[in-house]
Amino acid sequence: MHPTSVLTIVLVACATVSAQLNQFAVAAGFKYFGTAVDNPGLNNQAYMNIASNKNEFGQVTPANGQKWDSTERAQGQFSYANGDAVTNRARQASQILRCHTLVWHSQLPSWVNNINGRDAMTRVLQTHIQNVAGHYKGQCYAWDVVNEALEDSGTYRNSPMYRALGKDFIPLAFQAAAAADPDAKLYYNDYNIENPGAKYNEALNIVRSIKAAGARVDGVGLQAHFIVGQTPSLTNLKTVLTGFAALVDEVAYTELDIRHPRLPASDADRQQQSRDYQTVAQACLDTPKCIGITVWDFADQYSWVPQTFPGQGDACLWNSNLQKKPAYTGLVNLFSSAAAVRASSNLDSILLDNPSSVIVLGQRLHRDGYRVQLDHPGRDGHEHRHRDRDHYGLGSAADSHIDGPLHD
Repeated sequence: MHPTSVLTIVLVACATVSAQLNQFAVAAGFKYFGTAVDNPGLNNQAYMNIASNKNEFGQVTPANGQKWDSTERAQGQFSYANGDAVTNRARQASQILRCHTLVWHSQLPSWVNNINGRDAMTRVLQTHIQNVAGHYKGQCYAWDVVNEALEDSGTYRNSPMYRALGKDFIPLAFQAAAAADPDAKLYYNDYNIENPGAKYNEALNIVRSIKAAGARVDGVGLQAHFIVGQTPSLTNLKTVLTGFAALVDEVAYTELDIRHPRLPASDADRQQQSRDYQTVAQACLDTPKCIGITVWDFADQYSWVPQTFPGQGDACLWNSNLQKKPAYTGLVNLFSSAAAVRASSNLDSILLDNPSSVIVLGQRLHRDGYRVQLDHPGRDGHEHRHRDRDHYGLGSAADSHIDGPLHD
């Protein structure tokens, strides 16, 4: 008769000094936590040390370098220098690349506004998408194919594409993108669709129309440019995410920032900002098809907000001196707690495989965040230790280092 084995489970889930956003977000179930990066930031080494740190950001979006005015300023003449500069840095850091954007009413070169007629605009759209998406073929996890096709009222923007083609320009763009970069996830991306309402309803119709036209749409990106104290409720955020998720394979927050409406911000304002960031993250965590969050830059010095909304700002997780704000700490704490719950729930399968006594030893600090350790005496009477973080569903953020020899 073999001695009764005792399964000892050590679950470590502590927010430590070295643990960082993407580490905890992935451990909590996200595919990534990412940031937009624009070309001016590439020359700031202190900034890039953070942006290229995969522990902080597992994904990067080129903020402007892949837009139409950067890639095809003159008709038929393509340049990828700005987009390539960001994508190359992301590749060097082994970060996921979200590509942005193929068709948008803004930041268009003037010549596009002069294109008249259905056939002419069709050729222009197809040529642009084939070249730009084709240049980045195989590099992009996802493309924001069409960006901001709707006014806040839910009506269509009077863009050159809409004037020439009506609503048909959207499925046409998705068809061209699928042909040019077949492995990329294809997204419709917009702002002010995070709350139920007319614009949200019409965005749902856009997704339906793409599919009805026989084109492929894989995801919806919700930009999430919010104001401190005015961020949608958790209930509304989840309602909208669930609505989109019913139509597509995945959803994501693609341009998150939460700006203060008045500056300077008080300590109370910064705490509210932290709560608002956590509300958005919690909505994504609670929605199975929500794969991640991208902030629209992480440092205030490169935020788009002050130029667009004078007197408002400080919307990012780091300030202009590259110091972390309470919102950063709040997100790390939220993700670490969610990761602990997720790790605990994933132990069920272990217990089914080891129907023996279970001792939960609790929490210990560990410099790399999470560890699951199984100690039990084997049939030969010697202690056996198993470490397989993927088996426990902890992902790449889990550190399964155990001192001492391991035996199979």
